Amino acid sequence: MRLLLLEDDEETANYVRQGFLQDGDTVDHAARGSDALMLAAEGGYVAYIFDRMVAPPDGFKVLTMLRAGGDQTPAIFLTAIDQVSERVEGLGIADDYLVKPFSFSELRARVTAIVRRPQRNDAPTELRAGDLSMDLIRRRVYRAGAEITVLPTEFRLLEYLIRNKGRVVTRTMLLENVWDFHFDPTTNIVETHISRLRSKVDRDFSQKLIHTVRGAGYMLDENH
Repeated sequence: MRLLLLEDDEETANYVRQGFLQDGDTVDHAARGSDALMLAAEGGYVAYIFDRMVAPPDGFKVLTMLRAGGDQTPAIFLTAIDQVSERVEGLGIADDYLVKPFSFSELRARVTAIVRRPQRNDAPTELRAGDLSMDLIRRRVYRAGAEITVLPTEFRLLEYLIRNKGRVVTRTMLLENVWDFHFDPTTNIVETHISRLRSKVDRDFSQKLIHTVRGAGYMLDENH
């Protein structure tokens, strides 16, 4: 697979590149955010590995700009910033977040996880719940015919809710199935993303679709 690495520390960059090269992968390296943007514009990458703390634009800004332009390439932040608030912010736009220092084997496993996409010929290309619809091919969300702009993690969260519409999904289920690995149980990442998603999906409509089931979890239900 072909990867784009944004990392301004030469030792770290070499460590990551050598690891993937030994596995037969290709890694294009950028030390500055502006260089990463130019490389990403060429396309053809299966995943991005971005440090957040690089010369402007930083990794977060670079990924934000790419997402705004419709680039949905799976991405992981590889950074020394480990505050919970920063992880929550990062996971709002990236698919994963790995804190330095790290082992290459874990990085490799996480990259493999975010690029894995089940291939099923009979899989639906659209999901619906009332006047809410999700285009799984174009990765777009609509309510009452109007497009709603959502970030990648919000899209995955909404997709999981709509696939389980009418059923209660617990916080643990969301952590395992949307974020793909376990978090500290004290984190408020689920609550934060549910709140953001509600503000986009339900705020301007009298009929609310995303509901809190007290003491149990959440449920998407157009008949609630």
